[in-house]
Amino acid sequence: MAKNIILVGFMGVGKGSVAREIVKLTGMVAIDTDDVIESMQNRRIKMIFDEEGEPYFRNLEKSVAKWLEEDVRHTLVSTGGGFYKVKNLKNIGTVVLLHAYFYTIYRRIITHPNAYKKLKKRPLFRDEASARALYEERESAYLKVADVVINVAGKPVEKIAKEIIKKVIKK
Repeated sequence: MAKNIILVGFMGVGKGSVAREIVKLTGMVAIDTDDVIESMQNRRIKMIFDEEGEPYFRNLEKSVAKWLEEDVRHTLVSTGGGFYKVKNLKNIGTVVLLHAYFYTIYRRIITHPNAYKKLKKRPLFRDEASARALYEERESAYLKVADVVINVAGKPVEKIAKEIIKKVIKK
């Protein structure tokens, strides 16, 4: 596999969990674009949104996307929910959409034992109605950029990871 694998999807769909499972099963190197941004800025995503606003954050995503395209190979990249908008996404690698309907994602987050923490780290998920509207706005765009779509609803993380390995890594 010469290209990277880019996991995209709505916030809370499980991109980080799936990435960790793929790493466990394959030994691939993985990075998370939000973690890279937090390291670059030496502050949490929530703080970046609160202090600088979303446009500033999106510009940071563009910088990370440029770095990924130019310097990163053979890597599994999990992304923030809005990363799909970067213009060079297809140049970075194979885009895998983790797809589930809004209420599947929402219920997964609010019923999680660490629900408060999960909601706190997702600044655009603070209000359910706004998050649902954002999901509806993004859903067709996610489908448009995806090279591979994986339905994650009701599936354990290990099964999702194995499906991605079969469809993308060992094709």
